[in-house]
Amino acid sequence: MAEGPVIEMTDIQKVYRTGEVVFHALKGVTLRVEYGDYLAIGGPSGSGKSTLMNLIGCLDRPTSGRYLLAGHDVSTLDADARSHARNHLIGFVFQGFNLLARTSALENVELPLAYRRMSSRERRERAVRSLELVGLGSKLRNTPSQLSGGQQQRVAIARALVTDPRVLLADEPTGNLDTSTTEEILALFQQLHRERGLTVVMVTHEPDVAACASRLVVVRDGKIANDTRVASPRRAGVDAPPSALMGGP
Repeated sequence: MAEGPVIEMTDIQKVYRTGEVVFHALKGVTLRVEYGDYLAIGGPSGSGKSTLMNLIGCLDRPTSGRYLLAGHDVSTLDADARSHARNHLIGFVFQGFNLLARTSALENVELPLAYRRMSSRERRERAVRSLELVGLGSKLRNTPSQLSGGQQQRVAIARALVTDPRVLLADEPTGNLDTSTTEEILALFQQLHRERGLTVVMVTHEPDVAACASRLVVVRDGKIANDTRVASPRRAGVDAPPSALMGGP
């Protein structure tokens, strides 16, 4: 495992300006994430957690402050350089899956490798291994319409992993899934974290989902209000289901 933090943000400020209106979305955020961390970022709507996610994912850059990603200073990169960093250092999992509808699971997973100089055979082999890793080795030729919601999210996770990223960044990854499928996906994250040492950063507004992480960062009013290590994370699919944790039946 690499030395030093995989994410190191120091005094990050993000300011949006629209005419004469100035909005301070992030106000001096300092965050350090080590290799192998499983981190959940939570907070109320408008707290700044989505802005923080965009900066971590190199989808935007800070107004000021320093951001080192796997030892690379990405604070001041232009759009092309940020795109390169995203493709090589970060795997993304989104709430809406973002799969190509008429394309097989295998071809969907291959897509991030199209920007790399490797043979079609190597791309295919890596995509197959990635799908097997998430339990979809028998669904290589299926299109998204032939897969359940949970299977589609597994394809999206396989696509995120195929580039061997330093960080898996998951944005509300269970938002479109039912309770039982949510538990399956969270159990998969925990397995990848436990068995492969994968660094996971997950943005969620659901306390029961965040409870599966080993560290919880709460963002409020553009600042980190709380940063807590969790001694005993909830075991997805084993401990109390979300309905029980949230006071449901």
